[in-house]
Amino acid sequence: MSADLFRNRLAGLLPRRGHASDSAPIRSKSRPVLEESANCTSSGRVHGKIEALCASLRLAGVVVWVPLSVGFEALLLPIPGVLKIRWTRVIWGVLCKLLDLDIKMIGRPVGTVGGQKGRDRGERPVIYVANHSSWLDIPVLGTKIYSVFVAKGDIERWPIMGLVSKIGRTIFVSRNRSTTGRERDEMITRLATGDNLILFPEGTSSDGSRVLPFMSTFFAIAKLPRLPKNALPVDMPSYPPGLTPLIQPISLVYDRLEGLPVNRTKRAVFAWYGDMDLGPHVWQFLKKRNKRATILMHPPLAPEDFPSRKALANAAWAAVAQGAAALRQNNDTVQGWSPEPLVEPSPATASEACDQKSISVVA
Repeated sequence: MSADLFRNRLAGLLPRRGHASDSAPIRSKSRPVLEESANCTSSGRVHGKIEALCASLRLAGVVVWVPLSVGFEALLLPIPGVLKIRWTRVIWGVLCKLLDLDIKMIGRPVGTVGGQKGRDRGERPVIYVANHSSWLDIPVLGTKIYSVFVAKGDIERWPIMGLVSKIGRTIFVSRNRSTTGRERDEMITRLATGDNLILFPEGTSSDGSRVLPFMSTFFAIAKLPRLPKNALPVDMPSYPPGLTPLIQPISLVYDRLEGLPVNRTKRAVFAWYGDMDLGPHVWQFLKKRNKRATILMHPPLAPEDFPSRKALANAAWAAVAQGAAALRQNNDTVQGWSPEPLVEPSPATASEACDQKSISVVA
């Protein structure tokens, strides 16, 4: 009995061939899974640290570049000529490089560098009208176009963009109706004396997936109202004969992120709208790399060819909206694109503009 008991106990200590519970590979199979999970977690942490480091370096570059470049432009402001206009493009261009944001342009601006001498030569001023989805629209367009911006008054108080915009001679507008006449007169004077302007006629920023209807009041400075025959003369600036401004529509879409096409879920990296906080949005944007914006310049529109400023606004909106839709398809062959016949914006879409960040309208 003792010999049998000893053999049974010894058999219990030895592995039994073919039994599922004695299979050693179970532990060996589980080990690589745990190691792979740990490696993924570790890799994610390293990637996050690299992103934060790159964002910090980009931010440091912006903090150094902006005061130096803007300080130099402040010295150029009293000097007559177009040097300050040219230097503003340099400021925005370097800023886009620091943000790791490439810019592709399709077509070309019809406006020149401008200046009083340009107006004396008969060069018509140009009002560029573009869709608006982000604070990035300002440096992107400012890099490629000789112009000054018309922006809402809130931007004047922003820490970096506000300083650059102010020294860059941006025209700030407010919601106060008592100041609309003065703001309108300033824009007309600037156009007549050598500047081109960039407007965002949506009056607000959007999520980048559509173009909101254009407010016709933004086009009042291009198509001045006709006064009745017996009306008293109005004390307001006017354009010299033959120098009423042209309207050039612009479609602007952010279409590349880290080398890949941007889809709807990725547009939030670029778009800043609604109640989004600016600081966190800028930080998340700085952490991304290899970004691209594409600008599509449309043929210019002559205000005198349209019966009303509403018709002019709708024609500009149709070009911008359809061009932006083509760019969102990530089609690099859009070079030969031309707008379809005019499609009026629906009233339902127009009402959505009231729910976004609004900018005052210059009547």
